[in-house]
Amino acid sequence: MNDTTLPLIGAHGLDDVFAWRAQGAVRVREFLADAHALAARLPEGGWLLNVCEDRYHFAVGFAAGLLAGKVSLQPSSQSPETLQRLAADYPGVSWLGDRPGAVPDLPGLVFPDLAVQPRTEVKDMPRLDAERVVAILFTSGSTGLPQPHRKTWGKLVLNGRAEATALGLMQRPQSIVGTVPIQHSYGFESTFLIALHGGCQFAAGKPFYPQDIVAALDAVPRPRMLVTTPFHLSALLASELPLPPMDLVLSATAPLSPDLARRAEERCGAPVHEIYGSTESSALASRRTLDGAAWRLMEAVHLEHEGDTTYASGGHVEGRVPLADIIEPGTKGCFLLHGRHADLINIAGKRTSLAYLNHQIGALPGVVDAAFFLPDELGDDGVTRLTAFVVAPTLDARALMAGLRQRLDAIFLPRPLVFVEALPRNSTGKLPRQALQALYAEKVGPGHGRG
Repeated sequence: MNDTTLPLIGAHGLDDVFAWRAQGAVRVREFLADAHALAARLPEGGWLLNVCEDRYHFAVGFAAGLLAGKVSLQPSSQSPETLQRLAADYPGVSWLGDRPGAVPDLPGLVFPDLAVQPRTEVKDMPRLDAERVVAILFTSGSTGLPQPHRKTWGKLVLNGRAEATALGLMQRPQSIVGTVPIQHSYGFESTFLIALHGGCQFAAGKPFYPQDIVAALDAVPRPRMLVTTPFHLSALLASELPLPPMDLVLSATAPLSPDLARRAEERCGAPVHEIYGSTESSALASRRTLDGAAWRLMEAVHLEHEGDTTYASGGHVEGRVPLADIIEPGTKGCFLLHGRHADLINIAGKRTSLAYLNHQIGALPGVVDAAFFLPDELGDDGVTRLTAFVVAPTLDARALMAGLRQRLDAIFLPRPLVFVEALPRNSTGKLPRQALQALYAEKVGPGHGRG
């Protein structure tokens, strides 16, 4: 009979270092002992909502859930509305978190202090059925309500291997510091799966502020890798803190400008790569930003084009997945991205994309952060007017609009231009449409903006 099982951890021996905590290194054998101990304490039920922010707590909780036969629910948002919807859609769900009351009105467990009891000796690596659904990841809701996507163990194993191979980590595993939540598909794949099946090690924390990122990098040995977003990377460089040498910087969740990539490579002393993918498809391709616009598909993944829609399949992709982006096929497994279908704008017969507009306004000197927004409502003249929200403490509206006129057709100039102290980005640096809609409702009206 063929063995259809795969190991829980596939690229480490039991005595290899798997994670770094404040207390020091954690070896695979110790991690597995923690997972077995936690599995015995988890509440009843088939669903586990793992809301641990500590990356090691999440990892132990995920492994414990696997050992206990549970499915990990991983929403990219932990808003009360999202958690209430999960409770309704997955009866009997319980939570695991870092602190009491993490999910009100649901049964749950605070991650226990496993160090106070002797670890059970682990002699064998657990194995899991490759066809078993082990996780349900949810989209960010950038363009609507979060949607669930089931992930099988076999595909997750292939996912970790494919990304590690694409980034050269199989030959040179790295210590990973991540600024992104591990529940999010990008954080899950690029800080956890490539540790499970790409031979890497991960740091337990989730640093956000620049000084915390620097401290986290300093605390792990080289070669080391920063997994981050353009938003976090820009803030890190703007801090002008001395940065420890790195060996790889990885970015995703939003386009990375060549200028930011160039400055990051100069400051970090490491190549800057990007990952392209989605919750639905998982990671599909990678590129070094400064090598050009083309993306290279990961092993065994292929794309098919039908009309305006591109489908991903093969390798670690679950089924045949339609992609939300406009993709231009190339040769030898390469392709170009031309923005998302949902980002396309047609005003008075002229077309552009929100991604292009955001790039142009963000490139203006003095702009710290900015985003265009196309409301659903028509103006008094029956024409939809673009709005732009801008964080630019040293500029006024006249100077900013003068800069935009040099870059944009007049039909795409924002009316109005609204200055704000910060944009409502989520923990991965994204701007969900619902958040921008709320900001629009709050800010746009007589007397708003400045100039």
